[in-house]
Amino acid sequence: MTTTGRAPGRLLGSGRTADVYEIDEAWVLRRDHAGWDDAAAMGAVMAHVRAHGYPAPAVRPSDSRTDLVMERLDGPTMVQAFVAGALDAEEVGATLARLLRALHAVPARTSGAGVGVLHLDLHPENVILTADGPRVIDWATAEEGDPGLDWGMSAVILAQVAVSAEPLAAPARAMLTALLADPSDLTEEGLTEALRRRAANPTMSAEEVGLLGAAGELVRSLVA
Repeated sequence: MTTTGRAPGRLLGSGRTADVYEIDEAWVLRRDHAGWDDAAAMGAVMAHVRAHGYPAPAVRPSDSRTDLVMERLDGPTMVQAFVAGALDAEEVGATLARLLRALHAVPARTSGAGVGVLHLDLHPENVILTADGPRVIDWATAEEGDPGLDWGMSAVILAQVAVSAEPLAAPARAMLTALLADPSDLTEEGLTEALRRRAANPTMSAEEVGLLGAAGELVRSLVA
């Protein structure tokens, strides 16, 4: 299905790099508006992890760099569920930990010891709670590598909120604590690389980048 160049329906949501449009009751179109994504590559990763039982949305084959047709999901994000009182902070962190472990159990598409499929943006706003359970969205940054980096990215994203002045700072710290409560595959190398990547991310504001030092210190204090 080719939809490049036109919006198929009403705008459902807009993020830092992509917009999501309604196609019908079963499908949506994710369109990159920043020029960074490769929709075909993203769809291939999603199809791969889904084929191994991981809860990613279904996708239609794509030959486009910007447009990806995906299964429409009904339900709140984990952040929305937390704000509504349907989920507590500890449940959010524990669910993220389970999703990371399950993802890293999926065989990599390339060979290599210690190499796994990495999401690299797995945080509460990228998990939708459907009637069939949590589903992981936004695979634009997915790659294969050391799982420690994936744990580092999720931890740093939560920690940036936890050390900020945002209303969700205290809950984010509780989420982070729960994420790291059980033995994880977080490594110092993974954390260091996650901090480096976040600092280099062009979607980060100067204020967000300025929080990275304190965020790194918080993560290290929780795993010490």
